[in-house]
Order: sequence, then C-alpha cells, then structure tokens
Amino acid sequence: MLTVVTRHSLSIAIIMAAAGIVSSCSSYRPAPKAFHEATIQPYRVDSGDRLRVTVFDQKDLSNTYSVDQAGYIAFPLVGAVPARGRTLQELEGQIAAKLQQGFLRNPDVTIEVDRYRSIFVMGEVGQPGQYTYVPGMTIQNAIAVAGGYSARANQANADLTRKINGEILTGRVLISDPVLAGDTIYIRERLF
Repeated sequence: MLTVVTRHSLSIAIIMAAAGIVSSCSSYRPAPKAFHEATIQPYRVDSGDRLRVTVFDQKDLSNTYSVDQAGYIAFPLVGAVPARGRTLQELEGQIAAKLQQGFLRNPDVTIEVDRYRSIFVMGEVGQPGQYTYVPGMTIQNAIAVAGGYSARANQANADLTRKINGEILTGRVLISDPVLAGDTIYIRERLF
C-alpha cells in the first residue's frame, strides 16, 4: 500500500514540476508591437552616444560631443543642451536656435552619430558583456560578436530589453530581429 501511495505522490510531483516549467516558459511574452515600430523610427539620441556636430564656417564650434548620463551635451557658448530622446534633426534645430540668440546669425548646424551607445549581450554566450553597436546589426550578429552560443544555450530565440519612449520593455524575439543601440540581449539556457 505504501508503494502505491509513494508512486502516486511521485507522479503528482512530476506533473507539478512539468506544469511549473511550462508555466514559467509561458510567462514570457512575444515582443510588443512597439519593438518593431522602433526599428523604422528616426534614431533618438541617449546617454552614451557621441555626436559629431558641425557648425558651418565655425571651426571652434565644430567638434564631437558626448551625451552625458543626464542626457545633455555641453556645447560651447550655449552650455548644456538637452539631447536625450531627440532626433538628430530636432537637436540640430535646437542648437541652431540657441546659437542664434546673440551668438551667430543664421547658423547652419548638422549632426551625425560618431559612435552609438553600446549594446549588452548576456546569458548563454561565450563572452557576455558590453559591445559596440553597428547599424544593421541583428540578434544573431550580436551573439557572434559575444563569442557565439554556449553549449547550454537556447538557440531558438532571445529575450530583448529595449527603451522605447522612455519606457523599458522586454520581449522574446527571433535571432533574425534587428538590434538598436542601447539594447540588452539575454540568451536563455535550454531546458533539456
């Protein structure tokens, strides 16, 4: 009688464990629609970006400037300029408007990204860490840069964390999905 009860208890324990594994897998949701929309939007500046600012006929003002942790660039003559969340075109207009307030008449400002903020690749990869973002990069490219998959990696998909409109979102994506500057990629361990 004791053996039947033990086998029954063991069967229940196995079923509960399997249900726990399945429910933990289902707690992850696919990437929100905003993930894919973000890839077709104009680039938005954030901390860690380094920008090449050119002011036509003003060699002393034309230089590279880093976006600090607070989201500002320190620009000569005008001081701290808020850059976080702005497109390059919006930032060009903002700097030109500030320069026009008593410093230059009709300034012509252009901005390019000199160096994008880093991406992070974590989990079951050869060398987890911080890596340089390259435009056009995919999850698969980022995994390759991080030393490829570890022996225990789930190679079917990845968890991606991305900041969109000031909100941090996480979702599961295919390895063919694009990466944006500032993304964090997490490769999970496979179950079996």
